[in-house]
Amino acid sequence: MAQNRYKAIVAGQTYTIIGQESKQHMDMVTALVNEQLEEILSLSPEITPEKAAMLLAINAISDQLKKQGALIKLEKQQLTLDGQTAHNLELENRIKKIEAIEAEAKEIMRKNGKEDVPIRDHVEAQQIVNENRKREIQKRAANK
Repeated sequence: MAQNRYKAIVAGQTYTIIGQESKQHMDMVTALVNEQLEEILSLSPEITPEKAAMLLAINAISDQLKKQGALIKLEKQQLTLDGQTAHNLELENRIKKIEAIEAEAKEIMRKNGKEDVPIRDHVEAQQIVNENRKREIQKRAANK
């Protein structure tokens, strides 16, 4: 990536910063640094600009660590949600298969004139489908 040169004025001092960030990004960083330095100096006018800069650096690293912790927590939550999503998709696929078997069993019962006979559960539906397939195989074998 291209390196950009940026002249930042922080607390009246000019610094040349070389990096990949845009001018707009660096303008925001510089403005925020100056704002926070002024706030620290106004709250503690007895400290030197160097000590104010050190306090600002400590605050910035502290904030960064908090944000990294929050990011790690969010990434873990995302992994959990991804796992739950995969599990939900698996359950949906199972339900669709069961519904297809039940529909096939109902059609078999209808063709056999037993549409009034209730199918109690998916296991019974699977048994109906299996028995029908078994009969079809036996018919084909007998016709050969």
